[in-house]
Amino acid sequence: MNSRTSKPPSAPQFRKALGAFATGVTIVTTRAGDQDIGLTANSFNSVSLDPPMVLWSLARNSLSLPAFLAGDHFAVHVLSAAQEPLSKLFAVRGENKFKNLPIIRGHGDVPLLANCAARFQCRTAYRYEGGDHMIFVGEVLDFDQSELAPLVFHGGRYAIAAPKSTEASAQLDITSGFSNDFLIYLLSRAHHQLFLQMRRELQQHGMGEAEWFCLSILSTEGALALAELDKRLADTGIEASYDRLAGLAAADFLILRGGYDPSATAELTHKGRKAVIELIAAAKLAETSIESQLGTDETRVLKQWLRGMSADYKDSPLTIKSAHTESW
Repeated sequence: MNSRTSKPPSAPQFRKALGAFATGVTIVTTRAGDQDIGLTANSFNSVSLDPPMVLWSLARNSLSLPAFLAGDHFAVHVLSAAQEPLSKLFAVRGENKFKNLPIIRGHGDVPLLANCAARFQCRTAYRYEGGDHMIFVGEVLDFDQSELAPLVFHGGRYAIAAPKSTEASAQLDITSGFSNDFLIYLLSRAHHQLFLQMRRELQQHGMGEAEWFCLSILSTEGALALAELDKRLADTGIEASYDRLAGLAAADFLILRGGYDPSATAELTHKGRKAVIELIAAAKLAETSIESQLGTDETRVLKQWLRGMSADYKDSPLTIKSAHTESW
């Protein structure tokens, strides 16, 4: 491993290390008593750059769950392209997975594996119960990154999407008209249905979708000028107006500095960071539910397609650029 960093990590360095994950595979390790515990996981996500935080989820029926619940530290290893055998080894139950593996000890005596694309050593900050999974949120105490390419899913396995897509299509009422075969309508309907649980969570925090988008951007980018925040939201159709952010400031979710103009800056408070972490955990739970229906590979293909479609649409000469009305 190279590019060793010292604590606390800077936001650009942390973002670069998180980028090594791509659409890859991780192994999460911990130490329980005198035993090393590790398993393969693909539920890794970044939560916040300041403070640096990540999350992952573990099925409640996992034999490793008690160890992760009891431990105060864990490490997330983003596997490199040559570590596919290691991924398969740690996906198997009941084996001495660390036998003959070169390891070093990290925070909390957690075992650290070698030759990874990136590693994140974490203190367990929050645990959330959600359906059949437990979500772990970790504060990153240290991390390192190599130039090795990350392990990714690709190739023929994506072909399993075909029979499921055919089955889903067969269930549609094709006599109901244009809307059941209209891509934009189907995307909108799917968003509405899948976001229902998130809306309930947002209501409990006293905010709506627009407020959540503002807070989530601030959680990863840190303090931003309102004009800059508005640019980041341009593709969503949401406006980061002064009045909207003033409402969030009144609820103690953020600090608003400056006058009634685009140069004012917004920064999350402790309450705001906590709310974002809780909402990201809820969002990850909803995603886990979707993944259980689609399958891991299909979910990754869907994400890649949506990212590609968004980029293509944004760069298209036919795109109508939205102009937010300044309401300062």
